[in-house]
Order: sequence, then C-alpha cells, then structure tokens
Amino acid sequence: MTQNTPKILIISSDTGGGHRSAAAALAHGLEKFWYGESLAVRTIKAVEESHHITEKLVSVYNWVLRHKQGWMKYLYWAVNRFRPETREFFHRRCIGFLKEGFEKWCPHVVVSVHPLTQHIFARVLRELNLADQIPLVTVVTDPCYGFWKGWACDDVSLYLVANDDAKRQLMDYGVSESRIKISGMPVHPKFREVTETDAQDARRAYGLDADKFTIFLNAGWIGGGNIPQIFRELVRGELDVQAIFLAGKNEDLRKEAEEIAKTAKFPVKVIGYSDEIEKLMQSANVMVSKLGGLTTFEALACRLPIIADATTPPMPQEAGTVKLLSQKGAGILLKKPADIVGVVNDLVTDNPRYLRMKEATAGVSLPNSTESIAREILTLLPTQQNSASA
Repeated sequence: MTQNTPKILIISSDTGGGHRSAAAALAHGLEKFWYGESLAVRTIKAVEESHHITEKLVSVYNWVLRHKQGWMKYLYWAVNRFRPETREFFHRRCIGFLKEGFEKWCPHVVVSVHPLTQHIFARVLRELNLADQIPLVTVVTDPCYGFWKGWACDDVSLYLVANDDAKRQLMDYGVSESRIKISGMPVHPKFREVTETDAQDARRAYGLDADKFTIFLNAGWIGGGNIPQIFRELVRGELDVQAIFLAGKNEDLRKEAEEIAKTAKFPVKVIGYSDEIEKLMQSANVMVSKLGGLTTFEALACRLPIIADATTPPMPQEAGTVKLLSQKGAGILLKKPADIVGVVNDLVTDNPRYLRMKEATAGVSLPNSTESIAREILTLLPTQQNSASA
C-alpha cells in the first residue's frame, strides 16, 4: 500500500450476523468497483473491540437473541430510551482506542453499518479537526420504518438506505432529506438466482436428493431464537421433502439438532457454522427464518421464498420487513410452530402458489444495490484519488 492509496474504514459490530454480512458485502463491492491501481478497505468491530464493557454488552445482546427472542422488544425499548451510543459514560471509555486506531490508519472515508457506531466516530473526527475533511457515511441495514434511533446522527455526511420507508423514518428522526439517498441493501453479489441445474448440484453437495423439495431452516449466525422449536415441529410431519438445518455459531444447538434429525421421517442435513450461506439458500426451495434485514434480502436476491418466524412478535426494527414480505407475496408468516407442517405441505402440493411466491421475490429489492452503494461511497474519495467513474 502506497502513501497515496485511498483508504476506507468500515465500522460494524457482530450483534447478530446482519451487520457483519453488510460490512463484507461493502468491502467486496468497494474493491470490485474501484478502477484505480489500489484501494485499501479495513473493517473493524468498533463496539466490542473498543472496551471490555461494550464487549460484554454485545455478548448480552447475542445471548438474548439466541435464548430469549421474546425479550428483544424490551431491549429495543431500553436502547432507544437511554441511547447508549450518545452517552459520555461509553464515549469516555471507548474513544481512546478508536482515536488511536484512526490516527494510525488515517482513512479518507468512514462508513458505518451499525446504529451504535457513527456517533462516537463523529466525535473522533471533531476532536481531530477532521469533520470537514473526512466524510462519514452510514449505510442503514434496517430496511423498513421502525428501526433504531441510533441510526440518526447529525454529523453523518450521507445516508444510504434501502427504500422510501427507511428514508421516511430517518426524516422523522430529524435527518434532512438532502443527506439521504435510496440505494438498496448491501447484499453480496454471491447471493443471486441460480439455474435449477446449479440448485440440484448444490443439493447433491450436501448429500441430498437433487430433485426433492428442500427446506432451509436458518437459525441465524448466532444460532437460536424460535427456529429450533419450529424444527422440532417440522420433523414430526409426514412430508415428501428434505431439510437443511443451520445451527450457526451454537455448537450445543448443532448437537441437539442432530439428535432431533434422527427422529425425522424425511432426510435432514444438520450444519453448524457456514460461510457459504448463499449455497444453502441456492439449494433450497423455501427458507424458514427470522426476518433479519440482511438475511431477508440475501434470500430474496437468491429468489428464495421465506416462511417467516412470527411465532413471537418480531423485533421492532424487523416488523416492517415482515409486513413488506407479506404484502409483496414473497413469504408466509408462521404464527405458531405447530403450523409449519401444514404450511410446507401446502407449498409442496400447490405448485402454482409456490411459483407465485418465487416470482414475487423479484419485486422486493433494488437490483445491483451493492454496486450503487459502492459507487456513492467511492465518489466521496479525494478528487485526485477518485477514479471510480472510469
């Protein structure tokens, strides 16, 4: 890396897997659509790497997400009420680490993909007298109205959002319309529709029947929530299907799922952590999942219909996604775990209904969104370094 190499810093956190996926998609997109000689992109987990207290808070969030999904609405209320991202208590403990790292690397653009990160980085820029020189961009990874107040920050230069709904929420939080652009969700291009032949090859790779209707049960990156209970109900059914269960980073859940799978009346493949979620999605006919913003749009990019976990009220920032999916006809809301067998059976036996759902997935998201986001960010690099329009 030369002295003149343009540098972009992406700030994120592993609270769930969505922000992590967004950061990876952006890093890939920025490097792919940069036409200069070189570009340096660095991603940091700003919340958990800053201080042991904030690291513990991330652990608490993920524990609740894994074990007590019904409590998330209370956690959401508390964070929106007390606004830890703006509190001096946390800033005082975290800013030294962040400022030191910032000064060592000196990025030309800072990009936040997490609602708890841009406020403190805005303070870093102010204290270094760089607020007027280094753009602070926020890519909002919650696609619908009702998301965290933390996304709104007076010092952000540019907001990139998924749709009009997200734009309206930012404006209601006080963000001026001139600082918001609609560019879609940061979905990695590896999440894409494949041919039936490719889907069959993917099923074979997992040791499954190439031609059988395949259900992908996604317990998320953290591994938990309501999906394990839905899985228990599914395996009791007399269904002409096969299933893949993803346990995420939860080894206990993986072992438990393997025991449950032994009782199934149809083939089940249990997988722990995987960094090839796109292949799991591309092998499936339908996904059963909580409607995390990124996970939902990754599945839609693969043209994969969704059976959405609505067995407990969705997290407030995800309620809009539930509504959007239902309105567009690209998914089904599962209200009770015991309903899963009937829902799946209907999709297997009613092919026209299934095909309508699959067709509807194409109308929910913007095409080439990661390219649009990357190009918006690249235009903010210093003029002498910006060759993104080449």
